Amino acid sequence: QVQLVESGGGLVQAGGSLRLSCAASGRTFSSYAMGWFRQAPGKEREFVATISLSGDTTYYADSVKGRFTISRDNAKNTVYLQMNSLKPEDTAVYYCAARIRGDYSDYRTYDYWGQGTQVTVSS
Repeated sequence: QVQLVESGGGLVQAGGSLRLSCAASGRTFSSYAMGWFRQAPGKEREFVATISLSGDTTYYADSVKGRFTISRDNAKNTVYLQMNSLKPEDTAVYYCAARIRGDYSDYRTYDYWGQGTQVTVSS
């Protein structure tokens, strides 16, 4: 069992930056690949980024590539999402999630989810 708690969301102007954190409970954090997803009102949950168990492999959605960076610190049981050059279309609830296996971009393959943190980007 893994419990995930996100933090770091908020209101920021377009062009600004935020760093989201996701703290995991349990001693098996390093056994899970981690991902960030987001969901805007009236839209489906959307893949944002994922990072491998050791942190040496990452993938990003085209919409955030070059602006967002995912990282993890297994000693702190935490995964991060650094978001730069934010745009109004990045406004959404951001969720972190943990998976053992499966398609990293498919939210259905993730086993555990946090409660989400709101990110609002004003124009």
